[in-house]
Order: sequence, then C-alpha cells, then structure tokens
Amino acid sequence: MRPRLGSHVSVEGGFERAIDRAESLEATAFQIFVRSPRQWTGRRLAADEASRFRRWLAASGLAPYALAHASYLINLAASDRHVVERSVEALGDEIERCAALGVPALVLHPGSHLGSGEETGLDRVAERLDLVLASPRASRAPVSVLLEITAGQGTSLGYRFEHLGRVLARARSRRRLGVCFDTCHAVAAGYDLGSPRAYARTMAALDRAVGLDRVRAFHLNDSRHPRGSRRDRHEHIGHGTAGLGTFRSILRDRRFRGVPMVLETPKGPDLAEDRQNLAVLHELSRAAR
Repeated sequence: MRPRLGSHVSVEGGFERAIDRAESLEATAFQIFVRSPRQWTGRRLAADEASRFRRWLAASGLAPYALAHASYLINLAASDRHVVERSVEALGDEIERCAALGVPALVLHPGSHLGSGEETGLDRVAERLDLVLASPRASRAPVSVLLEITAGQGTSLGYRFEHLGRVLARARSRRRLGVCFDTCHAVAAGYDLGSPRAYARTMAALDRAVGLDRVRAFHLNDSRHPRGSRRDRHEHIGHGTAGLGTFRSILRDRRFRGVPMVLETPKGPDLAEDRQNLAVLHELSRAAR
C-alpha cells in the first residue's frame, strides 16, 4: 500500500469543491475546515449540503482518509470561564459537523495553559475532552479527536510527546482520541528526524509516550526555522530545516501505511505549490520502496 498523500484544501464555493480540489491533485487523503478557523461561530450547515458532501465523499473513495482541522480559537486548557465555555461549545459543534459530513477525524491543538502550568493545563484538556465527548451532540458521533504535536510557542501544550501521553492516560474518552504528527512542529519542538538513526530514536520515544498505534494522521510540512526554535513556520518540502530525510523515513515506515498524510505548506489559489510538494513526496515514496 502506498502512503495516503494529500493536502489541506479549501471549501470555498461549497464543501463539494474540496473534493474536486483533492481529486485534481490526485490526492488519496485531504483535510478541510468545517467552519471558519478564526471565528467562534459558523453559519448553519444545511442538511442537504451535508448529505451531498457525504455522497460525493463516499463516491470519491476518500472517506476513510478525510480529516478536518478544528478552530485555532479553541483552548481547552484555559482558566477563563468564558473561553472554556466557548471552547467546549465550539469543539462540540465541530464534532457534530464532522459527523454530518462523514469526516471521521478532527485534528485539535491541545491548547495553551497561559501561565497556569503545564500539568494543570494538560489535566484540564483531558477533563474537557471528556466533557465534550460525553455530551449528547458528540457521544454518538463516529468522529475521533486527534491531538496535534505543537511547536511549543509561548505557553502552548503538546510540544512534548509526554504531554500527549498525559492527556491520553487521564482522559476517560481515550478510545476516541489519537495523535496527529506535524513534522514542522516536531522539528521546531526539538525532535530530530533527519537521519534514519535519529528518526528511529524519535519514533521510539513517541511509541513509549503514546503508542504508535495512536498516530492517526500526519501533517507533512518542512520548517522555516531550525530544530528546537519553538517557532511554527511551515515551509515547502525540501526547502526547510527538516530535511528530505525526514519525509523519506516517514514515507518508508510501513507502520504508517494507510495513515492520511496531508500538506499544510504555503499555497496560492491554483494549487501549483501543492502539486510541486506532492511530486516531491511521491518521488521520495517511490525511492523508498
């Protein structure tokens, strides 16, 4: 089985247009936003709109490899009651939207502790994930939440594998949780993936902290800044500090075959950059087999 490669694609013009864009890239996986990532509320999702997308998604064969990315505003680690309430409501809404659209997994940044401390923040994330996933709107939704490794800017949580492991260990809803591995974020957080030996060490550490079976998605992005910079700036594949060896190792790793891997690299409206980046990944994939 070849790696499932694709990109984050726009839903401008209607959700079905996202599938058109993915298919134009000959993608075998893709990611979308199910509502604006920078607003607390989104327009109502019409039932006929959701059903059309589900039909198109099923016909495309991409349904098991479709991802959504949650709003950047959601912060389950917050201490401010107003932010917590809005975050819980927004996450529940996004899970509900994913279920209506037939998207099986939602990628979520764990959040920022904003001075309350990492352990407190991580425990809050686990508690509030349980609250959302046990709610009437989400309890029966066939949607997993994938916690994304982060670059570690500011007080962000999730830049260490142990952070994700703590949430997974403490959440009662852990069976519905997984991990999204972002290569730019991992490099920025200080993990070395550039050589086969370094890659093996890093994956062994990930396995100890969370279990490789929990890795349900990848974001394949090069990093504009050096390893350990804690700065989240994505770059085109092969043009950053992650190095082509990082992507070669991931694409060669049979443990992740069938796991959706999507680009979040800079792009214009014509998707030319996505095509170029995917061509590089496909070439690395062919060289790895």
